[in-house]
Amino acid sequence: MRDGYEGTGPGAITPDGCAVELYSRLPVGAEPDIVAEAVPAGAHILELGSGAGRVTHALLERGFTVTAVDESPQMLERVRGARTICSPIETLDLGDETFDAVMLGSFLVHAGDEDVRRGLLRTCVRHVAPGGCVLIQREGEDYHTDLPRERVDPSGFTVRILSADPVGDGVHSVHAEYAFPDAVWTQTFLSRPLTREQFERALGEEGLRVDRYLTEDRTWVRAVPMT
Repeated sequence: MRDGYEGTGPGAITPDGCAVELYSRLPVGAEPDIVAEAVPAGAHILELGSGAGRVTHALLERGFTVTAVDESPQMLERVRGARTICSPIETLDLGDETFDAVMLGSFLVHAGDEDVRRGLLRTCVRHVAPGGCVLIQREGEDYHTDLPRERVDPSGFTVRILSADPVGDGVHSVHAEYAFPDAVWTQTFLSRPLTREQFERALGEEGLRVDRYLTEDRTWVRAVPMT
């Protein structure tokens, strides 16, 4: 388990506290629509942090080709129909292979360790093809405030963000709970809040610039390499 990360509940838990069974149950949200609006039809997408394939499978159904990357072999065992690569994202290097779009979801850009964040973004830059783009999911502006809060998903489970406690150097320890009728999972992870300005500066330091924000809440971003 990575320092500062923890997970509880039935089944295997990954080094960053994610429960494999939980992520196999979570429904896909608006991500496929967001991606389809931002990249060409049939694009080859490098999905960094694919987990159990929640978004992967929906993208495949839309006709995209997906290479799914995750550091957990247990997660990748659940992925069907995509090429899979088991590797930490920040050290991934596929040589000269590039992709029409590189996708970095799950708020990974908010990694508590700034060196890890830099590695994640460098992986994105290293693997995006000329003329391609990087799709990044960032936290909502109220993610660390107004806690605790909960959301009841239409599919029948409840997600609660219980706390986000400062642990030093601008990093918070976030504690979340996912309650299903038959099981409960928790996850504790480190997250570095980033204002819009801090986020854009972090991208610029690694050679990316925001092309446009894809959602009204600015949680999904289309970035492109600086020229």
